[in-house]
Amino acid sequence: MQKAREQLQLFSVESENKPRQSKINRLEEQDRAFHDWYRFVLSFPPHLVRQHLDEFGVDEQKLLLDPFCGTGTTLVEAKKNHISSVGLEANPFAQFASAVKVNWEIDPDLLLEQAQRIAETVQRKLQRRASATDGQSALRTLPSEAAKLLIRNSISPLPLHKALILRDEIQKYAAAPFCAHARLALANALVNSISNLRFGPEVGIGSIKHDVPVVRIWLDQVDKMVGDLRRVQAENYPAAKIHLADARELSMYLDPRSIDAVITSPPYPNEKDYTRTTRLESVILGFINNRAELRTLKKRLVRSNTRAVFKADDDDEWVRNYPEVERIAQEIEERRIALGKTSGFEKLYHRVTRLYFGGMARHLAELRPFLRPGAHLAYVVGDQASYFQVLIRTGELLGDIAESLGYELARIDLFRERFSTATRQYLREETVVLRWNGNKRTSLSFGQTHLDFCPP
Repeated sequence: MQKAREQLQLFSVESENKPRQSKINRLEEQDRAFHDWYRFVLSFPPHLVRQHLDEFGVDEQKLLLDPFCGTGTTLVEAKKNHISSVGLEANPFAQFASAVKVNWEIDPDLLLEQAQRIAETVQRKLQRRASATDGQSALRTLPSEAAKLLIRNSISPLPLHKALILRDEIQKYAAAPFCAHARLALANALVNSISNLRFGPEVGIGSIKHDVPVVRIWLDQVDKMVGDLRRVQAENYPAAKIHLADARELSMYLDPRSIDAVITSPPYPNEKDYTRTTRLESVILGFINNRAELRTLKKRLVRSNTRAVFKADDDDEWVRNYPEVERIAQEIEERRIALGKTSGFEKLYHRVTRLYFGGMARHLAELRPFLRPGAHLAYVVGDQASYFQVLIRTGELLGDIAESLGYELARIDLFRERFSTATRQYLREETVVLRWNGNKRTSLSFGQTHLDFCPP
């Protein structure tokens, strides 16, 4: 770890003389194909994936894993480079988006033809309402339980009405190969053009749009998909498998010693509720219909914010005796007491810190039997200061934990720096680069959890 720390300090000195790299995470124009079908505002960029594919020597004979695949940046880039891949994602909408983005097998002409037919049908329905004699036909709305899940004012009544009619018309073709692509096009249109949402990077409400041309916007998204699909029809590309799964429970989805490389970006330990980022499209498309389903989703996630903490959670057992995590958690709790903060969420800040690093330790421990000897891993993570401005050096801590679990810590690279509204300072986002040698026994105790692992 000492070598990695020295390198970390070197990067810190160099960064003082560099731009803050605020634009480095943006999607470059040449990368828009497939990636642009739907993308988290906080997704890491395709060029970073390519960099590690090249460095790790991942080619057509290798299998790549992204255990926190989000909306599929790693998987799409792997497919573009003819590399087989597997993704795991706990959020059902994000898993759906990833699966659609790597499905290049459908006929683009059929997709366009059917989309145009759907558009004509929806337009006729909308025109009939507009020409109604009283002009006051009731607008379509969501069921009350689903509507309660939305961020207030995230979509205006008339655009919602139009989107629901379009959604239902698309769903009539549920058995057709093109249906999933049509649904994802609607999701992308909802987030970027139809709704009132804004991302900066937190999700919030921007300008209120009382009416928008929903069908035309959706067709524009379909046209982009059709263009991308037409460009790859002449080639054969490897399959990508995306599972709805918890990254801490891998045995049902991976074969032993099958993974050659991992490139991923897990959640960061902060107060960002990642389910809010996809809440509108998840609800409108039916991936989440009530609070019980939202709770089920959150239980599959690594605990990274207090809104996803449950009484029975015990991932903190994995790092109970890990001194640096315990020191940070205690500092957070002591600062809360000193500041007189008493809200229920604030009282959980120290606990979610332990749960986050415990969950990541559990993930890394669970992953080991599925890695080939010599496998390379890249984890993109960010330092945080959301909890009473106590600095959490996520990359450094993750590197320490990985070493304790038998991984070799190659280095910690500075990816970019981003401005923190909590501290009014720039925080580091880094790539923790690991290697699994798979040739030594590790016997470790994390809290009450004893790990005794010998490579097969």
